[in-house]
Amino acid sequence: MPSQPDSWSTRLASRAAERREQGLWRHRRTHVPASGVHDFAGNDYLGLARDPRLAEAQANGARRFGAGSGASHLVSGHLEVHETLEQRLADLTGRPRALLFSTGYMANLGTLQALCDGDTHLFQDRLNHASLIDGAQLAGARSRRFHHGDSVDLARMLARSPVNAPKLVISDGVFSMDGDVADIAALATISARHHAWLMIDDAHGLGVLGRHGDGCVGRAHDLSRVPILVGTLGKALGTGGAFVAGSQALIDHLIQFARPYVYTTAQPPGVAAATLKALDILATEPERRGHLQALVAYFRHEAQRLGLPLATSTTPIQPLLLGDSRRVMHWAGELLAAGILVGAIREPTVPKGQARLRITLNAAHSIDALDALLDTLARLTKAEDSP
Repeated sequence: MPSQPDSWSTRLASRAAERREQGLWRHRRTHVPASGVHDFAGNDYLGLARDPRLAEAQANGARRFGAGSGASHLVSGHLEVHETLEQRLADLTGRPRALLFSTGYMANLGTLQALCDGDTHLFQDRLNHASLIDGAQLAGARSRRFHHGDSVDLARMLARSPVNAPKLVISDGVFSMDGDVADIAALATISARHHAWLMIDDAHGLGVLGRHGDGCVGRAHDLSRVPILVGTLGKALGTGGAFVAGSQALIDHLIQFARPYVYTTAQPPGVAAATLKALDILATEPERRGHLQALVAYFRHEAQRLGLPLATSTTPIQPLLLGDSRRVMHWAGELLAAGILVGAIREPTVPKGQARLRITLNAAHSIDALDALLDTLARLTKAEDSP
């Protein structure tokens, strides 16, 4: 009997060849923090991920509660340290309750899956994170995407939607590839006018923005304005996991119906303990945020002086818009050879023709490190300008 062709192997090989041909093949790099490489690619905005105080708190948490939680939150995995962390996160964001998730992706998937169905009308910013787009698809909701940061376009869409249909407006707080901040006040006003709930994913704002490091929503926009707030623990807070903050009714609903919450082992208790220490540092060391903002201002001033094609951003995310994917990879390779790691972002993460170096600053950086980055960028620019 003749053997059947291995269609799956052929399919995988074809997709791989296509991506390599396009110059879009992704590589993992084993990164050694002590290697001397200046890291301008990560999201550790407050420089806490390798703070020894967090490492010690994580070790103590593991010694006290175990290396793992051992079960989902609804079985026997919801430990005292998780309960304490949820209350601290609720307090930070000015909400009655918060609910831990193992990742930010799961928080967004779980929230949208639990809240929405085929009758729900979703309205999303075009540049929202992939987890929000995927969550809408998982929920089977009717989804439309308004122009980025365009409240007029959103209002037009809402005005044309059925009056009595459940409506949900969703936006990133800080957009992860551009670094700009959503107009939360405008989104909240328009949503309320059309009887829609507003959901903000403040993954890149929490810990960085706000008077208390409570993000671009936090206590500045209360529960009545932003009923659903998502935050992450793996960026400015330096650990891992995520949470949803909102009303008692919202959290109760997610506990009952959010499948990524119900059917997932709870966060390791040591991670929760480390996050509690990060919240202590956030509250007692505001100078970290001040130093970070000073670094952002310095970098933007010097980059503009050099004529570098910066996007408009006042956050630690500073995209350098190079346009062509191969040019981005060349620049990223030259920077790495100089001991500087930056994010090389290409399609499909961003639209074709908008490839960029995603440069991120953090509070552990020094002016000398920024000068090394700027000097290398200036050299690359000069090399391209030379005949």
